[in-house]
Amino acid sequence: MGFRGKFFFPMLMMTLSLFLIIRYNYIVSNDPPLQQDLPGRRSFSSRDAVISSVKTPSKKTKRLFHTAVTATDSVYSTWQCRIMYYWYNRFRDEPGSEMGGYTRILHSGRPDGLMDEIPTFVANPLPSGVDQGYVVLNRPWAFVQWLQQAHIEEDYILMAEPDHIIVKPIPNLARGNLGAAFPFFYIEPKKYESVLRKFFPKENGMISRIDPIGNSPVIVSKNALMKIAPTWMNVSLAMKNDPQTDKAFGWVLEMYAYAVSSALHGVSNILHKDFMIQPPWDTESKKTYIIHYTYGCDFDMKGKMMYGKIGEWRFDKRSYGNKPPPRNLTLPPQGVPESVVTLVSMVNEATTNIPNWKS
Repeated sequence: MGFRGKFFFPMLMMTLSLFLIIRYNYIVSNDPPLQQDLPGRRSFSSRDAVISSVKTPSKKTKRLFHTAVTATDSVYSTWQCRIMYYWYNRFRDEPGSEMGGYTRILHSGRPDGLMDEIPTFVANPLPSGVDQGYVVLNRPWAFVQWLQQAHIEEDYILMAEPDHIIVKPIPNLARGNLGAAFPFFYIEPKKYESVLRKFFPKENGMISRIDPIGNSPVIVSKNALMKIAPTWMNVSLAMKNDPQTDKAFGWVLEMYAYAVSSALHGVSNILHKDFMIQPPWDTESKKTYIIHYTYGCDFDMKGKMMYGKIGEWRFDKRSYGNKPPPRNLTLPPQGVPESVVTLVSMVNEATTNIPNWKS
């Protein structure tokens, strides 16, 4: 049973609910393995060569993907989901789009007030205490439930997050068994090889087979994700329960877990650096598909970034943990990067048009 079996019995003792999680993983692990004859990991500079080596589908053939966003029922998560869903709807049917259906995977275990506004699947959270306060551990378990129980028409899935804003129609960037993913500079498998070998033994190949990705944004085939998700769940739990790994990876632990799990199943990824930008560090939005507003944007009134300080002008999602941002946020001063201006403008458009926006 390989890696997954190694962590089966320790998890079995947690609770009955967690036993059911592992049991599902055991069932999935008995399916025939994915094909292993995939190209090795590419560097960014060779990305185009990899893309050109894969047969490109006919322009007349749409390969729709389903957008899936994991969320909680907190105010903080809810307002971000509403903005994300607004922009999904704006671009879904535009030329160049291969965006299919949409699901918010709500892992709070109960329906909330957005059930009639956003297509939602209610997933159970992990048993109490299992996530150890690291709420993102619920994400892979929520995906396992959704993939097992929901009817998903599309053959591909885009895993996205509430704090993503779609800025133009997204085509299916995946190619066959190759997923499509954004490369994160801070996901460094080579640097942490000694830690990762606990979960990706040498018999699985070179450490470079682990791509520098998280689970989002990723477009991957549904069949591949059904294999990856249970392993991703178990690797995440195992990493969190290993003090050395938990200390090494911190808040990006679950991202490493997905990258490892994808590699364990032989699923390589085409790395698209223009898949997403993260203002204020990325300054232009023209080439990207997604704005990820994970960082605070702090500037003085002359347009100079005030790194590490609260700006004279600022936009930071964390300022709105208990209530949504008001409509018509003040636009940034002259000189601030275009990506930040676009971000705030798109937030304003969404909040203006979303009914019953409460501030």
